[in-house]
Parts: sequence; structure tokens; C-alpha cells
Amino acid sequence: MSIFDTRPKFAVHVAQTDETFPCAGNESLLQGMVRLGRKGIPVGCVNGGCGVCKVRILDGNIRALGPISRAHVTAEEEAMGYTLACRVAPQTPVDLEVAGKLEKPFSKGRAESATASPIPQQQ
Repeated sequence: MSIFDTRPKFAVHVAQTDETFPCAGNESLLQGMVRLGRKGIPVGCVNGGCGVCKVRILDGNIRALGPISRAHVTAEEEAMGYTLACRVAPQTPVDLEVAGKLEKPFSKGRAESATASPIPQQQ
């Protein structure tokens, strides 16, 4: 990619943060956000394995850039507009909402709570 990125861009709007960023039609919604140093969609593994970037497309058209794990987006959810932002590219302007919480997936509080109570031993 050159210094002057001339790829056609589509506006991507994140409902929770009311932020809009331009995203090329051949890059994922998540790549477009990260490339510009923007925030709004949680970032995890960036290749569809963790499900952290799950979003719901409220308006606009997208195309798949790769398979979407059914462990993170069921067929029923997909029919309702849910997808992974790292696996789809915009084809028109897109309005979306983040499906999960707007926080880091591995926060200190969660790690502490996960280790606070030991697993009971069976006798």
C-alpha cells in the first residue's frame, strides 16, 4: 500500500461510540478501525478465532473475507445481522453496534475472579 491510499472507502459508524471511520472495501471492518488508530470495536485475535469483535450490522452491506466460526456466531445470529468484524468488509456505508461489552476481553478483574475459587476436588 502506498502513502496515498486510493482504495474506495465506505463510512463505518459504531453506534455505541458514535464514531465513524473510512474502511476500504477489501479490508475488514476491524482492520479499517485499527489502521486509523480508532477505538470502538473490541480487538482480540483478529482472525476469527476468539469472537471478541462480534458486531451486529444495523444497516449496510458487507461481504465475507473468510469463514465465520459457528462457535461465535450461530446461523440464527447471522440471519439477525451478527458477524465478526475481523471477517467481513464493507460494500456500502455500514452502521453497526458492538455485540459484547466495550472492554478488554482479558481484564485483570476477570482473571482474578477466575482464579479466586479453586475447583472442588471430587472424593
